[in-house]
Amino acid sequence: MEQLLEGFPVVTEIPVAWGEMDALNHVNNAVYFRYFETARLDYFGHINLMEDMAITKIGPVLGDTYCRYKLPVTYPDTLLVGSRISDIQTDRFTMEYQIVSKKLGKVTTTGTATIVMFNFASNQKAQIPQKLLDAMDSACFA
Repeated sequence: MEQLLEGFPVVTEIPVAWGEMDALNHVNNAVYFRYFETARLDYFGHINLMEDMAITKIGPVLGDTYCRYKLPVTYPDTLLVGSRISDIQTDRFTMEYQIVSKKLGKVTTTGTATIVMFNFASNQKAQIPQKLLDAMDSACFA
């Protein structure tokens, strides 16, 4: 399974919960966005984004997100969600996700998200702070 997540520097393990299943007996489509959110916050932890936001008041907001469903996931299972940054601009960056099912041994879902930096003190879009750019570049940029 490691080869399925090659190039994803942060991998988050998420157990599938029974309550995430829908009437068609697979994980509901909306749940994948929570999986992406969990992986995104795990990635942010690796680059200290949230800690820096507490000081600078500049932090992430979700600009858009996309999901491509390849295979259905069912309970019980454990998912490995790989996350990486694939593009950086002055005020935003793009994250990519890849979900692998331990039970199936295959990629079940892929997705992307655009994260826009926002200054919560001035209520305006902001540039990515240099400290964050350095953390992205040295530790986790794909």
